[in-house]
Amino acid sequence: MRRPSEAGGSRVTPGPSATPLAPALRDVRAVVFDTDGVITDSAKVHAAAWKVAFDDYLRAHPPADPERRHPFDVRDDYLRHVDGRSRLDGAAAFLAARGIDTSDETVRAVAEAKEHLFTARLRDQGVDAYPGTVRLVKALRAAGVPRAAASASRHAGELLSRAGVLDLFDALVDGGEAARLGLAGKPHPDLFLEAVRRLGVAADRAAVVEDALAGVEAGRRGGFALVVGVDRAAGADTGARLLRHGADIVVRDLGELCAGGEPK
Repeated sequence: MRRPSEAGGSRVTPGPSATPLAPALRDVRAVVFDTDGVITDSAKVHAAAWKVAFDDYLRAHPPADPERRHPFDVRDDYLRHVDGRSRLDGAAAFLAARGIDTSDETVRAVAEAKEHLFTARLRDQGVDAYPGTVRLVKALRAAGVPRAAASASRHAGELLSRAGVLDLFDALVDGGEAARLGLAGKPHPDLFLEAVRRLGVAADRAAVVEDALAGVEAGRRGGFALVVGVDRAAGADTGARLLRHGADIVVRDLGELCAGGEPK
């Protein structure tokens, strides 16, 4: 993908009267998007794969405490322990929460089981991009605002390509790049800081868009000018949790951040 500096000439940002963006984004000079659950409807595929992997392990190795033996919850457990984290970090966090062995061998075994399940589901089902996100990304492009995709997953490029939106982004930092560069996982901000660095914009002039609690916390820790939480779950307190962890605003669909939208 082309870097903004390779696009030819200097970038001119339209004035407020011309911009297709909602007021919350009009002073932002770059935007970094998480992938799963923000750009692509792939979080549910990840969650389903995690559920099979964790439930199989819980049945084979039940926790000593009977109250911790209940199955993996694709909403609450996914958001608390897995969403936004690398596979190894997510596996370790959930197993620790259930009081289960978190040795490297165990964590890797569960993470690898999830990986096989996810790739099989991805191959069979494919993945779509959220229409509201596509609308916002195109509006940012029209306004001359550079855009990056970032993800702890090594599958991010494949997901974006399958969804037909890879060429809408000027930079991509995925799990493979994170491993190569030694970037710490969320809630550390390393992934987002590397993405915005590739766009040539300082974090305090940029926005991060995330649906995970660890992700909005990473945006806050990174000193980004705006942290947008995406509440796909729309649960009783999911939006409030995103705000508590570091989101400045929360939307249910990113189309709300186009002109005429009403972010909460």
